[in-house]
Amino acid sequence: MGPTSTSKFTQPPATQPTDNPVGTGYSFVEDEELLVKTDEEAATDLTTLLIEIFNRNETLQKSPLYIVAESYGGKYAVTLGLSALKAIQDKKLKLILGGIALGDSWISPEDFVDRRQWLGGSKQVGVPALTRNSLVDKIKQQIAAGKWKAATDTWADLEQVISTNTNSVDFYNFLLDSGMDPVSMIATELVRQSPRKRYSRYLDSLRTSPGENGDLGLLMNGVIRKKLGIIPDNVDELLNKGVNVTIYNGQLDVICATKGTEAWVEKLKWEGLKTFLSIDRIPLYCGDGKITKGFTKSYRNLHFYWILEAGHFVPVDQPCIALDMVGSITRSSISTR
Repeated sequence: MGPTSTSKFTQPPATQPTDNPVGTGYSFVEDEELLVKTDEEAATDLTTLLIEIFNRNETLQKSPLYIVAESYGGKYAVTLGLSALKAIQDKKLKLILGGIALGDSWISPEDFVDRRQWLGGSKQVGVPALTRNSLVDKIKQQIAAGKWKAATDTWADLEQVISTNTNSVDFYNFLLDSGMDPVSMIATELVRQSPRKRYSRYLDSLRTSPGENGDLGLLMNGVIRKKLGIIPDNVDELLNKGVNVTIYNGQLDVICATKGTEAWVEKLKWEGLKTFLSIDRIPLYCGDGKITKGFTKSYRNLHFYWILEAGHFVPVDQPCIALDMVGSITRSSISTR
């Protein structure tokens, strides 16, 4: 949010900045046992906060809550949505869950590295096919074996191969060089600001990080192993429970390429999927403009947006069409149309 961001959406929605899970942002713990180790634990913590906020405010209870997240946050948003929904059904949380929106979300790592899906064969990224396919196959084998730490390391090797053969392509927008996207540049500038750096050093003296004193391999292949491969099933559960699920993707994204997103959507077991896939896309325009900015299709409670000329950070690259989309998701008047 401002003043550095020109794509902030602070009006009319209300905002409450929150560090979650604890250990992120400015938050910290003095006892590492208090750090969460799974998305489910983090979702339980945040659901507790929602209970504290909504249950004591009757005005908020009348306004639907929309969980909108990007990248890894999208993966977590699905888990949070299920946690909040359960609390609502158990009558512990007094709110209306309006829907979940997943933007360029890290839902299915296997589909994002699959050689058949990756960038849809984009020629802008000239990576030797033999090398790329060898690493992709290795990642898929490691995922199948539940070796998540090894799969993550091999994924890093794949990124390095891509970077080397593209003169450091920006993984958030393949039309740019590394670090050229607006979000990366803003983040770099913020890090340079001395007050934040001093405060960060202070926090570093107090807080601990997950796995800091432990074995990362043990954590990744133990507790987390059971949690990483079930996310598409969680999306199915949200859909089957009638929750509105919106999926959107920037066409220029590398790390969470649209073809990968389409691939995991096609694996859903939701009963309405066949009809959804058969529906034609509708073109999107910004305001009164005549230039196509994207496409969308919807069936029942599943909605998909393809955002053109946008990378990993859709609200930054295409703020106008992103705001239109938010208006449609929330059925509010903030749409520019």
